[in-house]
Amino acid sequence: MNSVRRLIVVVLFEGVDLLDVTGPPEVFSLARRETEDAAGYEVVLAAGSLDPVTTAAGVRVLPDVTFAELAGRRPDTLIVPGAVEVDGLRRVRARTDPVVVEWVKRLAARTRRVTSVCVGAHVLAAAGLLDGKRATTHWSTARQLADEHPEVEVDADPIFVREGDVWTGAGISSCLDLSLALVADDLGEEVALRVARQLVMYLKRPGGQSQFSVPLEQIATTRRVEDLRHHILRNIAEPLTVADLAAHAHVSARQLTRIFKTELGTTPYAYVESARVEVARQQLESTDATLERVASTCGFGTVDTLVRAFRRRLDTTPTEYRRRFRTGASAPGQAVPPGSVGARRRRPRGSGDRRLR
Repeated sequence: MNSVRRLIVVVLFEGVDLLDVTGPPEVFSLARRETEDAAGYEVVLAAGSLDPVTTAAGVRVLPDVTFAELAGRRPDTLIVPGAVEVDGLRRVRARTDPVVVEWVKRLAARTRRVTSVCVGAHVLAAAGLLDGKRATTHWSTARQLADEHPEVEVDADPIFVREGDVWTGAGISSCLDLSLALVADDLGEEVALRVARQLVMYLKRPGGQSQFSVPLEQIATTRRVEDLRHHILRNIAEPLTVADLAAHAHVSARQLTRIFKTELGTTPYAYVESARVEVARQQLESTDATLERVASTCGFGTVDTLVRAFRRRLDTTPTEYRRRFRTGASAPGQAVPPGSVGARRRRPRGSGDRRLR
């Protein structure tokens, strides 16, 4: 493998999420180690000045270079992390600094590959780098991204999305998944596999795998909707038709549909299906139940219905999902089950209910 120098620039600014900053360099460092430095990665942290930057975790980080000092260099990869603010009601909003946005725009113009981690997608969008592109971000700010940047096709489902040389990642921890995919794109799956083993990570969660866990989604603002959500999870094996749910909530079917759309941004049918898929995922990961049993206990009725829901929601099959994520499924000494890195699993247009546009 020929040694090629690849300059990786991680953007720093006040209040940035710490793992967004430290996760990717760890992956690239291990790639260098696994290739005896043939990977050629040089990672630098860049900020407006060389003063310490205080992260959201309260840990201070020292920049290696200033944005201005990079003016004469051509980075290989630009990594843009994010920052959020939380109000008194625990509502989360991504925040962007216009000065940082401008520097990102300038650096991106001479960078081969631009990426964002978590809510860093809001910075890329503000810089115009996501116009006309499909992108993802953390589920908690996906609606904000879609509202503020209608020119961006926001897909809140995947762990990461690649659109040409622009990559966007979803959650904070998925920065490792995204970084592994970048390594695979540069150096091949074998190297990325070795890095994943060092990190004791799965190689590879499909890029299209949903970042959502239904019980952990954004809390509804009314007690009635929270009660409905818990009712659905408690009775997941039951039919749970719109009429059933409306009767439980003591509202009409039409009013129930309006409530779900307003509170959860989806339809009752789509929400119930997503809840069923979530429960089925847990069973596939932690039990040896047959697909017939999973389909029955999760309310799908038939295996065919279960398979169709998995394809629609996760772009995979229950069997493939279990093979990848079954707890303790790896053979002794095999830290990472077989799989591919950086597979770009694009969900069919119009499928599911997470697409925000």
